[in-house]
Amino acid sequence: MGKGHQDKVAVITGAASGLGEAFAMRLVDDGVRVVTVDLKPAEKALAHAKAAGREALDVRCDITVPEQVDAMAKQVHERFGRCDILVNNAGIYPNQYFDQITLADWRRVMAVNLDAMFLLAKAFVPGMQQRRWGRIVNLASNTFGMVVEGLVHYVASKAGVIGFTRALATEMGPYGITVNAICPSLTRTPGTLSFNQIPGEMTSQQFFELVANLQAIKRVEEPSDLVGAVSFLTSDDCTFITGQTLYVDGGLVRAA
Repeated sequence: MGKGHQDKVAVITGAASGLGEAFAMRLVDDGVRVVTVDLKPAEKALAHAKAAGREALDVRCDITVPEQVDAMAKQVHERFGRCDILVNNAGIYPNQYFDQITLADWRRVMAVNLDAMFLLAKAFVPGMQQRRWGRIVNLASNTFGMVVEGLVHYVASKAGVIGFTRALATEMGPYGITVNAICPSLTRTPGTLSFNQIPGEMTSQQFFELVANLQAIKRVEEPSDLVGAVSFLTSDDCTFITGQTLYVDGGLVRAA
């Protein structure tokens, strides 16, 4: 169980599958009461919470719509009275080369990957400020430190996440709120397994292996490789670490 996690309340976006599901389950194990936020039910995370005897709340929400975020936050406050931990995990990563990206495509990626983090923070930061304790973890990407084709809008959005993290940490420090970002490598999830554009004639498995071989740790990253970082950054052990970008990518980006 993580230090200081007991009975805290965490809101995790994109918790119905992939990384968000893994983060929710780990925080349940740490003793946290979780709120799973997604467009579809977070069945596995909820079952895990029930089996552990932890109270949980599952909310359908389009995090790009301010009214839906406000309604979700109202449910959280009515049920638990607060949000102590915010894990901004939800994101999209359409594979499109620059000449294929429309303004609508660009705005959609920014809305999900960056604007939503602003909306979620606006909903829950005031309560954290009042209680003078809070943990915010934002999912960025190691593509910010690499040269990657077909992801101009995605990489730009994740660069924005890193900037948002650093700037928000600066303002939240006096309130005992830490704000940090995590940059994964290519992680094996249902979403990444469905990439619609892969360099050359490679299969998905070959693409994963190519990336893994560029890492210092030469295996495909799994969601379980990231949960420890989230557990730490949301704990009482993280009282003096803020505004940081942690690369959890098997050493793919060795200098950032």
